[in-house]
Amino acid sequence: MADPNQPGGSGRDKVEQPSRRKFLVQAGYAVGGVIVGGALGSLIRPSKKTETAPQTGEGTTAEIKNYNRAPMFFNQEQLGIVSAATERIFPADDAGPGALALGVPFFIDHQLAGEWGFNSREYMSPPFYAGEKVQGYQGRLKRREMFEIGLRELENYSQTKFTKGFAALAPEQQDEVLKAFESDEVKLTTISASGFFKMLRSSTLEGAYSDPLYGGNADMNGWKMRSYPGNQMSYADVIDKDFSVIAPSSLQDHLSAH
Repeated sequence: MADPNQPGGSGRDKVEQPSRRKFLVQAGYAVGGVIVGGALGSLIRPSKKTETAPQTGEGTTAEIKNYNRAPMFFNQEQLGIVSAATERIFPADDAGPGALALGVPFFIDHQLAGEWGFNSREYMSPPFYAGEKVQGYQGRLKRREMFEIGLRELENYSQTKFTKGFAALAPEQQDEVLKAFESDEVKLTTISASGFFKMLRSSTLEGAYSDPLYGGNADMNGWKMRSYPGNQMSYADVIDKDFSVIAPSSLQDHLSAH
């Protein structure tokens, strides 16, 4: 009987290896590239031609859609209220775009869908005591829950005072509602109206001026209005030069450069 460990042996390995390879290839296609198709499948499948951006009928490159502009936490009604409220807090004017154009509502939505919305890095266990006004909310509610309550109460107050939802109000009426929350004219039981307004306002400003990598400050227009240079890796090339304005740079620019 031939030794299978020697060349010209039983040929068992020669039979098994191709079938095993065939199985892996088929498995890679079957799971849609989740595990085998992504990690191992790329090694055993022939490489595909690099895809390019779609072309328009005139031969120019079509604009790439921003699929990051989609709600991850808010429903459509909540997103409409946040969009209207943030635009009144940070409206478009001669200086530049407002919250809507900067993508602020989606920035807030994505933050609430992540660790910030869950208060995941904060101590959230009892006992809870009423804190000073400067300390903000002291309790078990997470930020995402506070936003849900605040938006619902914003809508309820708008319906009670103007018989319309907040998003359908005239800008002056929306300002009146927001000021009523800011001054604690509106009395809430679970959270303070002013506490919710402050959280909404600070989130709006963060969305307008944070790095575009996080979903707001579209095209760095928030920075451009302030002549802020953004996230520069170094100033060595301009430190000895006479300059007044530096073109802003995002973290995304540096990621794509490497």
